[in-house]
Amino acid sequence: MTMQTPQSDATTDIMSAPPSNREVMATVLSRDLEDGQWVEVGANLPVPRAGVLLAHLHHGPNMTVMMAMTKANVLNEPSIEEFELITDARATRWAEAYYIHNDLVENMKFRKNGVFFAGALQIDPWGNSNLIGIGSDFNRLKFRGPGAVGTTNATVMNSRFHLVVNAHDKRIFVEKCDFVSSYGWGRGKGDREALKLPGGPRYCVTPLCVMDFEDESRRLRLKSVHPGITVEEVIAKTGFELIVPADVPETPKPTQRELEILRKRIDVAGNLR
Repeated sequence: MTMQTPQSDATTDIMSAPPSNREVMATVLSRDLEDGQWVEVGANLPVPRAGVLLAHLHHGPNMTVMMAMTKANVLNEPSIEEFELITDARATRWAEAYYIHNDLVENMKFRKNGVFFAGALQIDPWGNSNLIGIGSDFNRLKFRGPGAVGTTNATVMNSRFHLVVNAHDKRIFVEKCDFVSSYGWGRGKGDREALKLPGGPRYCVTPLCVMDFEDESRRLRLKSVHPGITVEEVIAKTGFELIVPADVPETPKPTQRELEILRKRIDVAGNLR
């Protein structure tokens, strides 16, 4: 009699599982990026990192990809190992160039074709966001965030930016941010232009949905819901009135090729799953 050993998780085909919502999020970001753009991974957040690298490996070989202050070249890397911090020296293995902070800030000519990604503790209806902290008194915050870091300047120096959060609830999507660290559309159309700020937020991507901004009001509008998510669920978990079109489609899933790049080259550890 032959004994059969159960197949272990390690040998299970990683392509058999359906796309996770985080993989869907990364694919949304990837498809917005074009070859030749300057794109910053920034603090190496998992979803934006995966979206940028997916675009680079899938359709953007001439993109300038900034990883941990380095201009990276990973096109021929079989798998791109993760690193923890923006200052992590391990990212230099792919570096074509290294930028000290002041040079990066002053290098405006590339930013005209640049795309940035910002996280948030709070986001209001016009895409103004807060990374400073929660509470009415700065000296006695209920919760202290990481601070504005480079988001304040990066969201006004690039041609556009995306807001990306890892949760979707009424604590994040609020009528008014306690503080504003990244300026979105102010209080509507014309506010950003009056301050002579280029670009602006384009999408807000969450584990539930993709939102964009309505042209006239500049308020957040539901663009699509991820697989398995309903419009009603998004509305119930948003702390302000969201613009909801009559027909809200499902967010497109990754293609087989996109999913293979994500799982076999970018997210080998499976953090997005």
